[in-house]
Amino acid sequence: MNPKDTYQSTESIDSQISGKVVPDPNQLTTTTIISLSPDFNFKNETKTKRTNLDKQKSIESVLSTPSECERLLKKEKWYSVTIQIFIPFMIAGMGTIGAGVVLGKVEKFEVFTTVRALYVLVPALLGLKGNLDMCLASRLSTQANLGNMKGKKEIFKMIIGNIGLVQIQAIVASCIVSVFAITASAVVNRTFEWNHAYLLAASSTLTATLSCFTLDFVLISVIFISHRIKLNPDNLATPLAASIGDVVSLVVLSSFARLLFIIHDTHTWVMFVIVGVYVLIILPIWIIIVRKNEYTKKVLYRGWTPVISALFISGAGGLVLDSAVNQFPGYVTFQPIINGIGGNLVSVQASRTSTMLHKTSIKGVIPPHTKQWVAPWTALIAGVFPAKTARILLALSIPGQIVFVIVADVIANNGKVLATLAFVCSYLSVSFIQLIILLYVAHLMVHTMWKFKIDPDNSAIPYLTALGDLLGSTLLLAAFIFLRSINQEYNPNTDS
Repeated sequence: MNPKDTYQSTESIDSQISGKVVPDPNQLTTTTIISLSPDFNFKNETKTKRTNLDKQKSIESVLSTPSECERLLKKEKWYSVTIQIFIPFMIAGMGTIGAGVVLGKVEKFEVFTTVRALYVLVPALLGLKGNLDMCLASRLSTQANLGNMKGKKEIFKMIIGNIGLVQIQAIVASCIVSVFAITASAVVNRTFEWNHAYLLAASSTLTATLSCFTLDFVLISVIFISHRIKLNPDNLATPLAASIGDVVSLVVLSSFARLLFIIHDTHTWVMFVIVGVYVLIILPIWIIIVRKNEYTKKVLYRGWTPVISALFISGAGGLVLDSAVNQFPGYVTFQPIINGIGGNLVSVQASRTSTMLHKTSIKGVIPPHTKQWVAPWTALIAGVFPAKTARILLALSIPGQIVFVIVADVIANNGKVLATLAFVCSYLSVSFIQLIILLYVAHLMVHTMWKFKIDPDNSAIPYLTALGDLLGSTLLLAAFIFLRSINQEYNPNTDS
């Protein structure tokens, strides 16, 4: 079986079930269905459950032992998973610290003090790495784990198709989020300027496309190298996307916004040209390329709802940032950290869970080694296989966040430690609450999408990272309000 056939196995299975293999869906058994999948081995099967698929209902469980998932997860030791996650996690944390420091510096730029809508734009543009680049990482990591990356021609087609898809989504998403940012800011601040709208549209388009293009090549390299040296790309690719994604996006956004702000009154036509070239020339070219690529053409038509929805969720987080930035000095330093780390860790969990389902089941089938609806304890501590990774992520988050918050405080304040014990404890509390919520939602969301035959690689991560942005911004604001109420407010060095 060639890689293309394997890549499309679930779709071909669906079509076979509907007519070619068994004409009467009421007589389908799980044995028949799973035997169509190349990922299942029935040598030691002991029991199967007969299930009615009338009205295209999904199978709730498959009682076959030993499952492929059990063998795979027993092979992957907990300490191996921990090490593979820990190193990229720490690198990613340093990236989010850099983003916080950069945001703390650029907030003093004239363009940021004048064009308030930029603060609404920041979380949404940073979230694009979750909406687009982490989805690319998750898709390619799944294909690598399934053994489909064989043959230079097929690999090249995968790369071109995925890069083109991300560029299309980046152009469209940046235009939409710029409209949302200027509209929301106009409503909140009761002022609107057309020149600011043009500046936002041009800045967001340049930022989204260039930062995504840079990140895509880094991610593809990481996935191929890790696959070659027998490491799990799910553990490495998404954290490394977060490690440089925030910094790259912020630097690109602030640079272009600052440059365009200088000429936005006298050379407005430049911004029209930028948006026009992307929308009228570059976008159609990428659409033609992606439509002819069998690996991504379906996502081009069906993958918009998560991306667009996530943009609005992240945009709501931007409104929180806009309201907090003047009230609480230092908020901008820690906001990218709590958002980035939460999104980073939940993306690892979602990517690994999706890969597990791809390797051990077919879309619509919830396998026996996991469950869709479970209590938080079962999903995060013990009871289902994904809980193993969730435990590790929760355990890593506490020491990791302590390091990140102290380092960020020292860097932002020119070598001085100004974070009090009350501040550190409050920050750790809200970040841990954020992560618990995200990991539990991830379990429910990935399994529900799988049951309804929606690929989690394309749909789950955008929602989760956007929710992480909104939760992180809101909970961090609550922590700052609480600290002020007990006279333990964080007071950074404003001259730094």
